[in-house]
Amino acid sequence: MITLSLAEIADIVGGRPHDIPDPSVCVTGPVVRDSREVVPGSLFAAFAGARVDGHDYAADVVAAGAVGVLASRPVGVPAVVVDDVPRALGALARAVVRRLGATLVALTGSAGKTSTKDLIAQVLRRKAPTVWTPGSLNNEIGLPLTALSATGETRFLVLEMGARGIGHIRYLTQLTPPRVGVVLNVGSAHIGEFGGREQIAQAKGELVETLPPAEAGGVAVLNADDPLVRAMSARTRARVVLFGESDEADVRAENVRLLPGGRPAFLLRAPSGCSDVTLRLYGEHHVSNALAAAAVAHELGMSVDEIATALSEAGTLSRWRMEVTERPDGVTIVNDAYNANPESMRAALRALAAMGTAAEAAGGRTWAVLGPMAELGGEALAEHDAVGRLAVRLNVSKLVAVGGREASWLQLGAYNEGSWGEESVHVSDAQAAVDLLRRELRPGDVVLVKASRSAGLERIAEALLARTGPAEGQVAGR
Repeated sequence: MITLSLAEIADIVGGRPHDIPDPSVCVTGPVVRDSREVVPGSLFAAFAGARVDGHDYAADVVAAGAVGVLASRPVGVPAVVVDDVPRALGALARAVVRRLGATLVALTGSAGKTSTKDLIAQVLRRKAPTVWTPGSLNNEIGLPLTALSATGETRFLVLEMGARGIGHIRYLTQLTPPRVGVVLNVGSAHIGEFGGREQIAQAKGELVETLPPAEAGGVAVLNADDPLVRAMSARTRARVVLFGESDEADVRAENVRLLPGGRPAFLLRAPSGCSDVTLRLYGEHHVSNALAAAAVAHELGMSVDEIATALSEAGTLSRWRMEVTERPDGVTIVNDAYNANPESMRAALRALAAMGTAAEAAGGRTWAVLGPMAELGGEALAEHDAVGRLAVRLNVSKLVAVGGREASWLQLGAYNEGSWGEESVHVSDAQAAVDLLRRELRPGDVVLVKASRSAGLERIAEALLARTGPAEGQVAGR
């Protein structure tokens, strides 16, 4: 973080210094909320959770080198005491961002946020020092912590923004005002909470509404292939740049194709030229993500050739997102279990089908090990049924539906589409799925594991990759 004294921090956040012998002592390290991440010079933000209260670790973090604690009550060590730690953290981030001079890029969407954020970061860091959201820490706590990890050398700050309701993204943009805003898509994620796609579009579009006007450098990067996103052009004062496969897109993909094994390739065309891209990522859905990253990088001064090279060399930075690992016995495990919604589930199944083409030629099979998609409200039955049907239409060899009611709907969809034999099966939990797969897998098989985060199906992938499996109950479904 930019160096600030405890007195300056107290002034910024409206806090009260407590037990601070020397208010001029400076925070020179990162701002952290996990006591295990403290290093000399850190500022520790103490959050009171349902099970763990960070205030209880105040003495320990100061002993480990923290300069002080951002707390909601006196803790017996140097502290800046505030009424609301999350809001104080946000105020501190806002002040630091103003001093940085870095270009802020923010992105949102129903699916693909984390993968696209990782691509943008990997491309931009070729040009200048870049800081980006780790994993999916995209809320009112994770976003300020990411911003506060930037230094005076940082030139690009890439921030993922999530929303669970109207007004959430608007609040995040107040903490870290972006100059470039990216909206990827409007899908079904959290539709049960929002009430419909129009409401989701309203929430996601808050990002472009808060951008600076075009004459001040504001840029809205919008998906030309998604009508609800494209319509956001009318909601922004920023200059609009469209990406997609549409002929009207400013940055677009031509000649899109899947190579043997499931990796996409295409011709990247931008206003300044064109260049070939072959992604290391799996699945055609990553073409749209790559185009969003290319549009951002092009706007920030990178050449098409530089962008194409960076995209072609970019990998997966965040865990459990189409993480592909081949076992010594020739079985390939695709761990995409971080989260799931109807759009990402369909994309993963199509990627599995593409990856299976080469495997099936050598006698292998494709396995879709799927769990529930959460927060779909009244759409849940229809969406799970549709995913089960799609698995059959894509000729996925085996469907293993894991869990309770939603999993039964997945299996029912497959059955109604014509999977009447042993092509689909419903198991009660993750352990049952692991037991089944250990018995049945053979060299050449490709196994996709995917569900909403709450299902915890990443444990299936981890068990299948472990040399010795966990004991009964260690991979039990949540």
